[in-house]
Amino acid sequence: MYIRPLHIHEEVPLELLLLADPSKSIVEDYIKRGDIFVAEIDRRIIGEYVLLSTRPQTVEIVNVAVKESEQGKGIGKQLVMHAIQQARLKGYKMIEVGTGNSSIGQLALYQKCGFRINAIDKDFFTIHYENDIYENGIQCRDMIRLSQYLC
Repeated sequence: MYIRPLHIHEEVPLELLLLADPSKSIVEDYIKRGDIFVAEIDRRIIGEYVLLSTRPQTVEIVNVAVKESEQGKGIGKQLVMHAIQQARLKGYKMIEVGTGNSSIGQLALYQKCGFRINAIDKDFFTIHYENDIYENGIQCRDMIRLSQYLC
C-alpha cells in the first residue's frame, strides 16, 4: 500500500469521503481548505484522509475512510499514523480528531494511535446534520474530540 497526497488535477474520491461523513456540503467545504491524502493498492484508491489546519500549530484529521471491501485490514490505522507523521513533518505541535459518540470502532482506533479524549461537543450532529445518523444501534448526537501533542 502506498499513501500519497491527492494531486490538484485528480478527481476527489467523494464516495470514500462520504463513507466517513454523510454531509456532502460539509465535505465539500473542508476539502477546499484541507489536504487530501489517498491510500492506493495497484493504483486503486482504497482509502483517504483529510488534514485541515485549524489554529496556529494545530491540525485536525477531518475525515478518514477505507473502502468497505478493504476494512478490517489495518488500513485505517496506517492512514491515521501517516496523518500524525505528516503533521509532525509540517511542524504542527498538536493534532486533533473528532468522531461521533456512536463510532465505537473509531474511538478505539484513535486511542490506540495515541489520541486522548479532551472534549465533547454536545448535540454537534443533531445541530449540523440534516438527517439523523445511527451507528451500532446508537444515535450519533455528540462529537467526541480527541487530540495528541506532537512534540
